[in-house]
Order: sequence, then C-alpha cells, then structure tokens
Amino acid sequence: MSDLLSMGAFALAASISPGPVNIVALSTGAQYGLGASMRHVTGATVGFALLLLLTGLGLHEFLRHWPQLTRAIQWAGVAFLVYMAYKLAVDDGHLGTGEATQGPSWISGAAMQWLNPKAWLASLAGMGAYAANGDSLLVWQFTAIYFVICYGSIACWAYAGSRLRHYLSAAKRVRLFNRLMALLLVGSAVYLLQM
Repeated sequence: MSDLLSMGAFALAASISPGPVNIVALSTGAQYGLGASMRHVTGATVGFALLLLLTGLGLHEFLRHWPQLTRAIQWAGVAFLVYMAYKLAVDDGHLGTGEATQGPSWISGAAMQWLNPKAWLASLAGMGAYAANGDSLLVWQFTAIYFVICYGSIACWAYAGSRLRHYLSAAKRVRLFNRLMALLLVGSAVYLLQM
C-alpha cells in the first residue's frame, strides 16, 4: 500500500504544480467557464496518461536512440506555448458564454501534453522511480493512479479560473489577465529552452 501512496504523492506533486497545461486550464476556466474548460482538462489528462503509459512500455528507450527527435519535440512544445501566449495576448477581452463550442478543444489539451517538456520529465522520472524494471502491472497501476490525480489537479486550475470570472467583469480586466497568462506561458517556454 505504501508504494501506491508514494505513486499518488508523486503524481499530485507533478500534476498540481504550475506549468503550461495548468496555466491554460486557469485561463480557459476564467474565459469560458468550468464546463467548456473541462474539454481541455479531459484532453490534457488523457494525453498525459497515454504519454506516461507509452513511456513505461518502452517509448523512453526509442527516444534514447533518437535524441534529435527529443529536441524536435522540445522545440515544437516551445512553439506551441508561444502560439498559445500569442492567442491570449491578442484576445479582445470578452468572456465566452461557457458553451461547449468555445475554448481549447479536447485535442489541443492532449497535444499540449505531448509538446510539454514538463510532462515528458514527469513521465520519465515517474516511470524511472516506480516501474524501471518494466513490470507491466506497475506501469498500468501507476498510469491509473496518475490519471485520476492528474484529472483532479488540472480540474482544480480550471475551477480556480472559473471562480475568477466574477472578478473579470470588464473586458479591460480580462485583457490584463490574458496578457499576464501569456507572459507566464512565454516564461515557461524560455525556461524549457534552457533545459
């Protein structure tokens, strides 16, 4: 049982900490409401769980033989963060209605995890710590635990954003908030380039 608690603690620490996916969840919750932001939450969680599972099943070995692919993923992730920051920075500041047709899609949430170096590091470190011997049962257990905790963690950020909607009643405040989120995403991109 202590191994499962340790896996859960690792998953919580990695999932709840600030990062690009959580910043987008916060911004999406603030701009479109909790309902619409849950598509991003679900996509990001499924995307990460798939990355974690494949890492545990041997993806890390493949990438070790192709270091240029790892670097390409890092650059694609930085480009995606800069693109998301640009979209936030030029937003007109009008809050969405929370309808399901608005906000980041399920696919963009999943893709964001695959382009997020923080997600790659968490996958490699987590599987290295808990399933380095390749035991498929441990890989699946860790992935299941991580899925639940990751979903809850990203959802917390989206919920926090949705609670900010009350304070973002004027377009001017929304633009300021979006530009702050854009700066945080650019800061994340710069940090990831130094890794």
